[in-house]
Amino acid sequence: MNLEFKFSEESLQSPARRKVDVAMKRIAIRILSCCRLRTADCGLALAAFALTACVTPPHVDNFDATWPEEAPSSVASNGAIFQAGHDVALFENSVARHVGDLITIHLVEQTSASKSSSTSTQKTTKAALPGPTLLGKPVTLHGTEVLGAAMDHDSSFDGKGDSAQSNKLAGDITVTVAKRLANGNLLVRGQKWIAINQGKEYVRLQGIIRPIDIDPDNSIASNKVADATISYGGQGTLAEANTKSWLARFFDHPLMPF
Repeated sequence: MNLEFKFSEESLQSPARRKVDVAMKRIAIRILSCCRLRTADCGLALAAFALTACVTPPHVDNFDATWPEEAPSSVASNGAIFQAGHDVALFENSVARHVGDLITIHLVEQTSASKSSSTSTQKTTKAALPGPTLLGKPVTLHGTEVLGAAMDHDSSFDGKGDSAQSNKLAGDITVTVAKRLANGNLLVRGQKWIAINQGKEYVRLQGIIRPIDIDPDNSIASNKVADATISYGGQGTLAEANTKSWLARFFDHPLMPF
């Protein structure tokens, strides 16, 4: 039996993805060794490899800080007061404008959604077909009318559904300007890690802001960030204890018939 596993070069871009691919390669080698030794156990090894692929973590974007652009090389002074690269805005607020500048984002995210539906139907059908009469009397057999017919049908349905969801995220995070767009808007990106006891928590943010929306104290609310990607999560013992095992996730898959 010949098995071939291919790994694309694009999947090796991020460190997290590279670790996953290395682990998958090791599993592939074990599967090949298993198939050479015992063909009967090859199916179980392939099933384990498929389950491992199902729990592969998603690709994580690069949220590292963006360094400012290098200062222009110094040139000989021509005796003028103004020197390129050393200008100071006297009548403007000192806020983020260039790549690498810092800006504080106030997280004021709060969403709430609810939905309720109710359906009730009822239907009743009755029909009667009397039998014909002969000489003024119905046709009977052993005293029972045989040509008469009647139908009675009654159906009802009651359905009700309720759904509610709410989210709230508050706090502050300072990010860096990753890019200045052609129209003057700023692409900001950054993350913050907090290590507490046996776990780590992180907040990541990426989006586009308008310089005119920046407050004088060099901050802006998260509800003014366009195309925002905000994620909050954790790693460590507590996060692992609060996550379903891979076998439980396998049986909770929507395609499972149970």
